[in-house]
Amino acid sequence: MRTVMLGMIAILPLAAQEMKLPPRIEKLAEKASEVVDVNLDASMLRLASRFLSDKDPDEVRVKKMVNGLKGIMVKSFEFDSRGEYEQADLDELRAQWKGPGWSRVVGVRGKKDGENAEVFLKTDGDQVTGMAILVADPKELTIVNVVGPIDPEDVRDLPGHFGIPKVELGKNPLHKDEKSTKEEDR
Repeated sequence: MRTVMLGMIAILPLAAQEMKLPPRIEKLAEKASEVVDVNLDASMLRLASRFLSDKDPDEVRVKKMVNGLKGIMVKSFEFDSRGEYEQADLDELRAQWKGPGWSRVVGVRGKKDGENAEVFLKTDGDQVTGMAILVADPKELTIVNVVGPIDPEDVRDLPGHFGIPKVELGKNPLHKDEKSTKEEDR
């Protein structure tokens, strides 16, 4: 019985993680000129949220949303040249997001510049219980996994916090910051 309990305790963090990076993706770090690796479980998210402002409305919304999350994982690779990762690497990731409860809700494909983005949501009834974002550019690859209950309206506030990048694709950004908006207006 004690062995079973210890085994259950050992696998609990894995249940919260929900996504396992394939070994091929992990090995991309050797080829990358820059790697961002963020892994925050529920307790670390609550700790990190203490550094968010109580006066900034966006940060207050992020703080509220983070309180219910089980984890956030961000892995981003920047390469000096094109072709450092293969489509098969991405297919291994996508296969994890085709399981029960997962749906691909956004797909952006840039034929001209090769910039691609996908957003997957995991649902349980009417509740969104997870989100995965895959951004694959010719010289950059970013994977984001958010585990826990998420209000879809709050998702727009996550980029720029906890290592989640603000994603822009050509002239149709998924999330703009003030600086890029001002530059485009000129």
